[in-house]
Amino acid sequence: MAGIRRFDGQPVDELDLRAMMRVLAHRGPDGEGLVVRGPVGFAHTRLSIIDLAGSPQPMGTPGGRHLLTFNGEIFNYRELRRRSDHDFRTDGDTEVVLATVARHGPRGAGEFVGQFAFAHHDFSADRTWLVRDRVGVLPLYYYVDGEQLVFASEIKALLEVLGDKVRLDRDQVRGYLRSRAVHAPATLFAGIAKVPPGHVVEVSGRGEVVVTPYWRLPSPEDVLDCSPAEAVDLVEETLRSAVDASLVADVPVGAYLSGGVDSSLIVALADAARRRADSAEPVSTFSAEFGDPRFDETEYSTLVSEVLGTDHHRVLIRPEDFRGSWEHLTWHRDAPVSEPADIAVAQLATAARQHVKVVLSGEGSDELFAGYPKYRYASATALANRLPARARSTGARVLERALPANRAKLRIAVRALSAERRTRMEDWFAPFTDYEIDALLGTSHPRAARSLAHRDPIDLMARLDFDTWLPDNLLERGDRMSMASSLELRPPFLDHRLVELAYRLPSSVKVREGQTKWVLKQVARRHLPGRIVDRPKVGFRVPLDTWFRGELQELARDLLRGPGSFVESLMDPAVVAAILEDHARGRRDEEIRIWTLLSLEMWGRRFFVGSPATVG
Repeated sequence: MAGIRRFDGQPVDELDLRAMMRVLAHRGPDGEGLVVRGPVGFAHTRLSIIDLAGSPQPMGTPGGRHLLTFNGEIFNYRELRRRSDHDFRTDGDTEVVLATVARHGPRGAGEFVGQFAFAHHDFSADRTWLVRDRVGVLPLYYYVDGEQLVFASEIKALLEVLGDKVRLDRDQVRGYLRSRAVHAPATLFAGIAKVPPGHVVEVSGRGEVVVTPYWRLPSPEDVLDCSPAEAVDLVEETLRSAVDASLVADVPVGAYLSGGVDSSLIVALADAARRRADSAEPVSTFSAEFGDPRFDETEYSTLVSEVLGTDHHRVLIRPEDFRGSWEHLTWHRDAPVSEPADIAVAQLATAARQHVKVVLSGEGSDELFAGYPKYRYASATALANRLPARARSTGARVLERALPANRAKLRIAVRALSAERRTRMEDWFAPFTDYEIDALLGTSHPRAARSLAHRDPIDLMARLDFDTWLPDNLLERGDRMSMASSLELRPPFLDHRLVELAYRLPSSVKVREGQTKWVLKQVARRHLPGRIVDRPKVGFRVPLDTWFRGELQELARDLLRGPGSFVESLMDPAVVAAILEDHARGRRDEEIRIWTLLSLEMWGRRFFVGSPATVG
């Protein structure tokens, strides 16, 4: 979806809207439409999932007061329809959204169960609202200046209208190096913002912008008084409801299946829903293989598929797939491709799209239920404060350098513990520490302090991950890599009802007796073989450490050290060279840092042609 609102009263140029639609065609190959009414123009490209023959967009109310363009799915649209006195003309969820916001305003989004982003214009009030779902599953970007508001589902569509108005936001490069993503509302493009999850952006006819939340996580003090057994029952019941809701569609729905607990449990519950509906069609499942025994989960995904009787498809990912698709996927991402797994996910999506239009995935489980290994060490971060800051930082640097190359996870922990308390909880996923970023950029820029007045370190860490890592990294990546193949991704763990429950559960049922994600694993034991539930967490990993010493070593050196390097125009070449050399010689495992720099390089070349003169 896309749109333009002019503040000078001049009519929107239809050609601009059509250019934006062309760029967004992969998000909606099944149809397109636009409406221009003087200074307001909305456009839409459609991926038909519900009410395949109806629900054309943009959609307006009969009297012409309200106009809507909407991306996503409202899973409870039938219930909302039954409760409404609106005279419906279509059978889909789009008109339910229109009727709800026409009656209740944009905060009517609080009625929706699903994933969505939409723009709503009220001609009588002369107001435009941009609204994004609670968790941030679907994207929405905008640009406002004295002349116009321009918005779209992807940044590249904005660039079609803004042209050379947009420059690199150098201040956000530091944030990218720290997080492999840029946190809302910022982006790497100066002037272009993203609507934060669970927020409404209101733009007046004079271009005044007000951003307000319509949803928040439960308060840290709002903890359920429940036994571990009761917590397991609550999670199972709510997750089953979330999976059932995510299957609402008029097209086939499949699922990713890595063989880990999260995806396997989603598939098991989807299969149970299929059986309750007396469907003879098995669930279609999809998994990736990398040809590396360290990350090969084929044994487990095959086991789950055989137990549940799914129609399983395996996709082999090779180093040459990275060379061939990296630049193309950078264009789709609108940002550096922040994780090596993204290219594998894109290959998986391409394969899945040959069979289904929608896939379920396991995103969100680790944030909701404390699944990452780092959660075991959350309490240790408080103990680190007993050491003087200088001694802690210096000692951690020495220890980190002394660790062998194969102790990557321990190195991450040591680096995070060396940070100041206000940043420590956010630094576990950081490819570069603040002092390393200072060395790369040749400048020092103190970080803004974030209030951490919170007694439970596990819950605090989970909330920080939910606010930043999840929407700005995991969900952005998932949306772009799936939509590159016109495939809709649905993460049932991020149903807001389950999210609210998870953040009210005591941490003692999440990390219990040293086991992460305890409560969810107890649910999984009711549906999956013990071999799946009890096996060590692998994660969706790509063997980049060996590839950067083999098939991709020359590519990395040529891009980062070659003539016209975008990264070297921003950073100290000697520091970049040292990172490449340390990895090539096996002194350190620098795969994530090399990937972070290479992705920035590919993005800079794609959007700024690698010339310092083009980046402001």
